[in-house]
Amino acid sequence: MRSTPTTPAAASSDLSGLRQAVRGRVFLPGDVDFDDRRLPWNRAVEQPVRAVVEVADADDVAALVRYADEARATIATQPNGHGASGRTEDTILLRTRLLDSIHIDPDARTAHIGAGVRSGELQQAAAEHGLTALPGSSPVVSVTGVALGGGLSWFARAFGWVADSVRSFDIVDAEGQQRRVAADADPELFWALRGGGGDYAIVTGMEVGLQPAPTVFGGRMLWSGDHTRVVVDAFRAVTRTAPVELTLWLELLDFPGGQPLVAIDLTHLGVAAEALPLLEALDALPAPLSDTRRAMTVAELGTITAEPTDPGAGVSRGELLADLDDDAVDALLSAPIAPLMSVQVRHLGGALTQPSDTPHGPLTAPFAIYLFGAPGVTGTADEIVERQEVLVGSLTTTGRKPVTFLNATEQLADALPAESIDRLRRIKAARDPLGRFRSNFGV
Repeated sequence: MRSTPTTPAAASSDLSGLRQAVRGRVFLPGDVDFDDRRLPWNRAVEQPVRAVVEVADADDVAALVRYADEARATIATQPNGHGASGRTEDTILLRTRLLDSIHIDPDARTAHIGAGVRSGELQQAAAEHGLTALPGSSPVVSVTGVALGGGLSWFARAFGWVADSVRSFDIVDAEGQQRRVAADADPELFWALRGGGGDYAIVTGMEVGLQPAPTVFGGRMLWSGDHTRVVVDAFRAVTRTAPVELTLWLELLDFPGGQPLVAIDLTHLGVAAEALPLLEALDALPAPLSDTRRAMTVAELGTITAEPTDPGAGVSRGELLADLDDDAVDALLSAPIAPLMSVQVRHLGGALTQPSDTPHGPLTAPFAIYLFGAPGVTGTADEIVERQEVLVGSLTTTGRKPVTFLNATEQLADALPAESIDRLRRIKAARDPLGRFRSNFGV
């Protein structure tokens, strides 16, 4: 018999049995390391919790869920806190980073990974077999966290959402039972987890499909901001005819103490001889300040954008663009981006526009834009938000965005279609009726 429903405010404050319930490490208020352990990756997000548990394995997760049910407590799951929203009041924060196993089956072209595995770690393991998963720009995000949000990768134009590559999930349900979830084993929960967030079960591992990629051509071309207009025009020219194997991201950059810069980051699934003819418009531009394009393994993709690999404070906003026409370019370039540090425009299309049995469904927007500032470094948080608001307001957006682009002020409904939200709410009510699980962006 399950306990009666409760709200977080009614939960017991006594977690004295937590250390006996699990074999992993437990941090409670008053412990020396508690305040550090509860922090999310984005230090601009406040994350209050009742306790932090770093579980040892999937059995530990199951034990924690059973304990939380008896204690009438709520669990919020994070490998390391990318995408944190701060909606963790009165929760036990579950850290899954020690669930870091990786098993590659090169013949089946699959990887079975633990929930704490980071993108760069999976890429390193897959590259040894001439294979690749679907990595994004950062090597330190968890593969599971990205997949639960749908996930946009360098190779999304060729292979679709990261979630489309998931073959199965290993989960602990609200009853504390460990199960496998797949299209042929609980298809409703499988659908929800492939892009609807982690509000319905705790994922302890998953199997993902891999793609052949013995080598890629990729890197960054960087110019002075004086050349921004012609670089943007070249970006638009290349993306108009780019095959799905080629992905370009435009970067407007303004780092403190420096001059504005503009960059194009790119990857091509293939050898340099195939890529270079597609990039003639870039090579016709003024000489760049630097050009790191080269043949590389898929284990090196995380070096292209050189994103920070240590936590820090940031204020972000993502949108899907309906177009990147002349009016949109004029709006982007009408004024300096400061106090933003970067404005990134990603070329989408290709396989993303195809049917997808996920909460996101097909993504028809041709471009995504991501705006980022560092409070205390590039300006105050309010100044950064105001600049983001003005810039987005001057563009034609679709009214939706990827789940992984959501910031702490937004909701899951800002990313997903209304019919998906309704379906996810029905799944949440059926699978976690007592609300034991709380994801970054719940339904």
